[in-house]
Amino acid sequence: MSHETEAQVHDDKSLKHMLALTLGSIGVVYGDIGTSPLYAFREALRPVSADGLANVEIISIISLMIWTLTIIVTIKYVLFLLRADNDGEGGTLSLLAMLIKTAGGNKMVLIILGLIGAALFLGDAMITPALSVLSAVEGLKLVTPAFDEWVLPISIVILIGLFAIQSQGTAKVSRFFGPITALWFIAMGLGGVLHISDDLSILYAFNPVYAVTFLFNEGYLGIVVLGAVFLTVTGAEALYADLGHFGRRPIQWAWFVLVFPALTLNYLGQGALVMQNPEAASNPFYLMFPSWALLPMVLLATAATIIASQAVITGGFSLVRQAIHLGYLPRMQILFTSETNTGQIFLPAVNLVLLIGVLALVLGFESSDALATAYGISVTGAMVVTTLMAFEFVRARWRWPRWVAALALAPLLALEVVFLGANLLKIHDGGYVPVMMAAGFTIIMWTWKRGTLILAEKTKRIDVPLTSFATSIEKSIENKSKHAPVSVPGTAIFLTSDPESAPAALMHNLKHNHVLHERNVILTIRTVNKPRVAQENSFSVEKLNERFTLIELRYGFMQSHNVSQALGYLRKCGIKFDIMSTSFYLGRRKLVPDAESGMPMWQDRLFIGLANTATDPSDYFHLPANRVVELGSHVII
Repeated sequence: MSHETEAQVHDDKSLKHMLALTLGSIGVVYGDIGTSPLYAFREALRPVSADGLANVEIISIISLMIWTLTIIVTIKYVLFLLRADNDGEGGTLSLLAMLIKTAGGNKMVLIILGLIGAALFLGDAMITPALSVLSAVEGLKLVTPAFDEWVLPISIVILIGLFAIQSQGTAKVSRFFGPITALWFIAMGLGGVLHISDDLSILYAFNPVYAVTFLFNEGYLGIVVLGAVFLTVTGAEALYADLGHFGRRPIQWAWFVLVFPALTLNYLGQGALVMQNPEAASNPFYLMFPSWALLPMVLLATAATIIASQAVITGGFSLVRQAIHLGYLPRMQILFTSETNTGQIFLPAVNLVLLIGVLALVLGFESSDALATAYGISVTGAMVVTTLMAFEFVRARWRWPRWVAALALAPLLALEVVFLGANLLKIHDGGYVPVMMAAGFTIIMWTWKRGTLILAEKTKRIDVPLTSFATSIEKSIENKSKHAPVSVPGTAIFLTSDPESAPAALMHNLKHNHVLHERNVILTIRTVNKPRVAQENSFSVEKLNERFTLIELRYGFMQSHNVSQALGYLRKCGIKFDIMSTSFYLGRRKLVPDAESGMPMWQDRLFIGLANTATDPSDYFHLPANRVVELGSHVII
């Protein structure tokens, strides 16, 4: 085969791979933003429809939507933030992990911002499935009014089914995500094209002057409309969060080639339809389609909303795993649903919490109209946080001068703050729900981080330096001192978070059993501020003496902490020990609240409650169950 032919084959494979990733990103990345046309324009019309709809108002609202998509999604996310990656990974916590390395005095501010952004995303993971599925199923009421009373039960059944299949993984289902969502965007775009000719003056919406003039002329009412207009960009955070799954170019290609044109055409078509027939404002999306296409569109919309919900749920799983590995949440059971893709995970506890939250929202609000008023705050809040962190990123990582970074990001931040303010006006209409959710998640993560730091400081006061301890024990055994422990065959591995101090489990074993193994490994597991660590760089070994060895295992925050697998790799590298004669020693602490600990009593109790829910370390670190010994102690915190 000639060099030219080989190059052509390589290019063909690269092109096919790019197309496959682009199609996949359409389903996973754009599922959420792709369902916004179901309710965004309808909700934006509501505040101005009381005294009748003027054509200029409709054109202005569509102009606001198109330019919001252009500025927020195209410029901020697709062209800018997709370049702000942490070794290929995106998302709030991934950005936080990268910025902490160079944070300096801003570290605490960045941590708080990161936690708030993550908490807002988790709130979004509850509201999105509830709102999207309700919006889609409500289309059945247009097929026949007899379905009116069945909308809520059908939505609940779909949502329960969606969360029930999470444990099976998304590997098989995800193959259909891209094609179905692509079909959804094509159908939306065609629906818009069919109605743009109803009133061609809708094309004036491309002129941003209409959007700006509307906001200045309408005053307070314009701000209220702006809160609904923001629904057009819900799901934009998924662009950044899913960067590691698909890469920058496939996500950009999907946006420019299909998603952005389809959304723009659909909103133009909805606007032209309402200009011709103002009564269509009650549900402009579904009324775009002829009666024979209504039921197929409801079914396609339902499939699209399920896919959108699936994307945000798995995004929640990924975010929680990052939070656990970065030390912001206690250990939880993480199940891998794919043998080849480590990104496909299932967290039973998170799945249950999300399901309860989603069902509570559906039963509490009962309709997409009511729930839409609660939506937007979590999304706008997360976007403001991302922009603030992006300022630190371009300053510290891209070495932009402060004034250049401020000049570039200040207009964007100002726009998002206006959107946030517009959404905060909906606090009394249900907007308090995402605020309470975000506050709750932030308190939980902050409490866990603060509590673990206090616990580490308290235990360190009574710790014995490992190096001097290993030396003294070795001497006492050599000198056959009467206080020397009995030496027993085999290897003992002691897990500890502080390699400079003798593990509590080792000290308790000596105190109560008076024995010491021939070989003792002090094992520390570190999560570094990068997504993945190459296997050859994932460990270090330091021999303290003939009896004690210090091993450190390093993982990225997107990797599973599989100790058994890592030890198997160490044996291949020449570190000899027999797993069948090896015992793993874990220290189990019983925490007791103390009003003088540094945290309020309620926060002490919350931290202890979180600690009690943590997954057993032997399961979390994949230790052989029949080789684990646990030794307990009391710690006042």
